[in-house]
Amino acid sequence: MSAAILPPRGVVARVPAKVNLELRVGPRRADGFHALSTVYHAVDLTDEITVESAEEWGVTVLGPYAGRVPTDESNLAMRAARAVAALADVDEPVHITIDKSIPVAGGMAGGSADAAGTLLACDSLWQTDLSRSDLEEAAAELGSDVPFLLTGGTAIGSGRGEQVVPVLTQGTFHWVFALHHSGLSTADVYAECDRLRADEDVPVPEPSGELMTALRAGDVDQLASALMNDLEPAACSLDSTLRKTMAAGLTHGALATTVSGSGPTVAFLARDKAAALDLMVSLSADGVADDVVHARGPAAGAHILNDITVR
Repeated sequence: MSAAILPPRGVVARVPAKVNLELRVGPRRADGFHALSTVYHAVDLTDEITVESAEEWGVTVLGPYAGRVPTDESNLAMRAARAVAALADVDEPVHITIDKSIPVAGGMAGGSADAAGTLLACDSLWQTDLSRSDLEEAAAELGSDVPFLLTGGTAIGSGRGEQVVPVLTQGTFHWVFALHHSGLSTADVYAECDRLRADEDVPVPEPSGELMTALRAGDVDQLASALMNDLEPAACSLDSTLRKTMAAGLTHGALATTVSGSGPTVAFLARDKAAALDLMVSLSADGVADDVVHARGPAAGAHILNDITVR
């Protein structure tokens, strides 16, 4: 007689960071958000999320950023777990362990990544079989970037960023990220963006054809010329060290540079892996950032690594 197959006691998910290849910020909407046209690009700088059955709800955060992540009900991963429980009518507490490598408040969607990973992990743990549309709707409620982190790859984001359509991308692109641990508030960066363009007629944003062509061709030089971020002037206004970091990377051979999202992470596009590693060494020697890492894109979205069937 074969042994019964027990439901998993825990599930591990991996989820990537993102960089915005293009971020066009339109006028503020009536709901307080800005109309956006962005091209998301997932990179293989990842967090791992472990969700385990528990006697009470809880969150533990591991890694160098642990002290900067809340572990109460405001934690975005905890909110994601609660959302799945409500959708599936589950009354079973879980403990969430977040092993963080994605910067906190760095413009790389670290909190959104953890939420996306938790949505998938809880769905798997509780065997709820929620539809993809259910998960995407829950993701959009949690935050503008969360739906993309479920999808990964490269995608156009519209609305406030939550409406995601995949983009055909050829090849692999190599990135170097200069991390600044001070962090920037996304709300503060958007407010500064509004202040800086207060006298401008801000158009409704649209993705650029040049960027789409570069991605379809896998042309790193064309991609370098197409990178842009409307929030970059605001981020640099709030953190004057970013311009120094960007200039250093270009001096050391980066093809292009952009602030990632609302910053303060600075992204550098390198020609290939060897160039990226050389750039890492040079930037580290210059001391223009708190940490420097290499990553590749596009990367897979949130996905399950394994089930934990025995404690």
